[in-house]
Amino acid sequence: KMSFKLTDEDGAFLVKLARKAVEENLKDGRIINPPKEALSSLQEPRGVFVTINSLEGKTRHLRGCIGFPYPTYPLVKAVIEAAVDSATRDPRFPPMTAQELSRVVFEVSVLTPPQLIKVTLPQEYPSEVKVGEDGLIVESGFYKGLLLPQVPVEWGWDSEEFLCQCCIKAGLSPDCWVLKGTKISKFSCIIAQELAPKGRIVVVDLREKGGAEKLRGHRES
Repeated sequence: KMSFKLTDEDGAFLVKLARKAVEENLKDGRIINPPKEALSSLQEPRGVFVTINSLEGKTRHLRGCIGFPYPTYPLVKAVIEAAVDSATRDPRFPPMTAQELSRVVFEVSVLTPPQLIKVTLPQEYPSEVKVGEDGLIVESGFYKGLLLPQVPVEWGWDSEEFLCQCCIKAGLSPDCWVLKGTKISKFSCIIAQELAPKGRIVVVDLREKGGAEKLRGHRES
């Protein structure tokens, strides 16, 4: 399970690729081809989300976040697609303009394959969810919601609140996680992010001890 790693170089490569994909797309609407020089490890299928945040001083505001929860596409292709969609197709925001590129930071979250959480009673779910390490996917009927592991850390939620918020994200009632027929999966991720627009890129593995604290430290520095 821990075999999958991202080096600092890999992380920087993916974040720069996400930014370049958006730059080129905002220029003339095209989707760039996956770079030939990408390492074979970055060609393997992986789930990935690209988050774009606009920066005002030290405050980050979400500007777009879209991705692929499951390892459907080669990682480099998935990063390009998710980056362009985050910039132009997130239904919560108007499409980004080229002028914004100097005021936003890119963050690439590479996901471990989601695993279904098995419990005897739904009340056991909160103890199976590690805040700061796990992301969640809630599914019930046609409804589905996903929250990345960095979200509860940013909002200061405990695992129970995290489960409720993921249900809300899915368009369900907050307590749907205790209802029969609701499926809950968890995943973790390695995050590569710019600290400033086109600035230094850091890589944090949330599966490692102290990963969430390290992430918070980078964001506040």
